[in-house]
Amino acid sequence: MNKKLISATVIAESGVAFGTSGARGLVTQFTTDVCAAFAVAFIAGMKRNFSFKRVAVAIDNRPSSYAMAKACAAALQQLEIDVVYYGVVPTPALAYVAQKDVIPAIMVTGSHIPFDRNGLKFYRPDGEISKADEQVIMTEQVEFAALAELPKLVVSHRAAEEYINRYTSLFTTPWLTGKRIGIYEHSSAGRDLYYRIFEKLGAEVIALERSDKFVPIDTEAVSVEDTLKAINWSKEYNLDAVFSTDGDGDRPLMSDENGNWLRGDILGLLSAEALNIEALAVPVSCNTAIKSCNKFKHIKRTKIGSPYVIAEFSNLATKFNAVAGFEANGGFLLGSDMELNGNLLKALPTRDAVLPAIMLLMAAGNGVISTLVNALPQRFTHSDRIQNFATEKSKVILAQGKNDPANLLTRLGFDNFAIKNVDVTDGLRITLKDGRIVHLRPSGNAPELRCYAEADSYSKAHELVNNSLINIQKN
Repeated sequence: MNKKLISATVIAESGVAFGTSGARGLVTQFTTDVCAAFAVAFIAGMKRNFSFKRVAVAIDNRPSSYAMAKACAAALQQLEIDVVYYGVVPTPALAYVAQKDVIPAIMVTGSHIPFDRNGLKFYRPDGEISKADEQVIMTEQVEFAALAELPKLVVSHRAAEEYINRYTSLFTTPWLTGKRIGIYEHSSAGRDLYYRIFEKLGAEVIALERSDKFVPIDTEAVSVEDTLKAINWSKEYNLDAVFSTDGDGDRPLMSDENGNWLRGDILGLLSAEALNIEALAVPVSCNTAIKSCNKFKHIKRTKIGSPYVIAEFSNLATKFNAVAGFEANGGFLLGSDMELNGNLLKALPTRDAVLPAIMLLMAAGNGVISTLVNALPQRFTHSDRIQNFATEKSKVILAQGKNDPANLLTRLGFDNFAIKNVDVTDGLRITLKDGRIVHLRPSGNAPELRCYAEADSYSKAHELVNNSLINIQKN
């Protein structure tokens, strides 16, 4: 007989914890029993409020993801829960089909973090789990048997087809005819879907640089190499845009016609405007142009992470009909049902990469994307991170900065400054009277310290981030 285990004990001993979006940790920490513990704890919490007999499961292209999915499936079988396995698909595709079927879902993905790490994202039948749900998962006392054998999973293609149809069914004409869209495929979970969407809408698609090895694309910290790639591709192939995503396809990376990547919050702003969104929920790290453009009736700033954005939707829905949110990483969350071209676009309150890309192209029409960007208030942001930087060390720096922000700024290399505002909604965000903003925050997913900056030119924002991170490491 297999050894009996308790979910909360297994999870606590694993060292795996929830970050801003899902449980994350080293692949070595996600043993079969740890994956099982998370799966049974999640289902125990869901059964208190929902009735279901199936759970949807999907994965990204990480080498470790399939084994983790099998472990989750084996644990669910112990609970007599059927598993519908959708293989490698974008996270929003899994969330969408599970929402349609009113069943829970588990996505095995580490998103943009390196391949030696992985994670689990959980979806209620009505959307993403909340921070309260996360605590339930971590503390549930569910007994299960240690896993001995793992099942082979048979792929259903329904999630992929439903996701493609979600967007292509909105249009009756190939309105992207004449447009050339490059798709930077790398190891994205959606790389076999995106060309079908854009081709169905009429575009000529050029597939770019598919990789058999996992590529950890971070849409908030795009590498110099990937920046140059998009510029060169745009020239070589005469592209109207380059589209890509992070590893699990919920954060977009979209360029203009010159191959210049748009910051995620600028993409979100333009997409929300094209959708005629009335009220937005956005993290505190997003560009202040969202407010100064005067395109929206109400803007609510939140902590960083999609659960915090989603938590605001119910409040906003009491006063506004068209509600959405997006993050600095570009992930767009549709908080209310919308009508587009006379067709119903159902709410999808989880990060999505395809919707903002489509709406940006619609907004550009026969023109070019850069014209839309240049018409916005000229506020520029940049972000980067120090990797392998102990979270405890980050917390000490932030605590010191909250007590004496002027001293911290001096340590970061600032001079001749005057502080206008200090915001501690999430991390430490300091606004200076000359309009410069610097924001420090430990990552919720890995031992990293992130730095965000905003200024009236990109060079200034870039310099703020670089100098701040260099001086932090010196001190």
